[in-house]
Amino acid sequence: MVQQVQTHPVYRAINKPLTIWGVERRLFFLALVIGGATFNYFGSLLSGMAMFCGLYAAARWVTASDVQMIRILLNAGRWRAEYDPGKRDPFAIEVLPQ
Repeated sequence: MVQQVQTHPVYRAINKPLTIWGVERRLFFLALVIGGATFNYFGSLLSGMAMFCGLYAAARWVTASDVQMIRILLNAGRWRAEYDPGKRDPFAIEVLPQ
């Protein structure tokens, strides 16, 4: 029996993250809100712009390295580890003669 190779088209737009100025949209909004809050708290436009630019640069780096990094980090504390080699009890190996 000969198996035919099946191909399924995957469009690039499905796998692309939604970005604003090259940053994932949620991170961009977070940087914008924190920059605005810094501006309101300190009453200085320079501090708000500096905070936004710093967070924007960090968000751009995160988006370029791994888009799902924030979701992974936020969900990491929610579930316990399935396997932790540091908590494993040592065991003895016995070789039986044949």
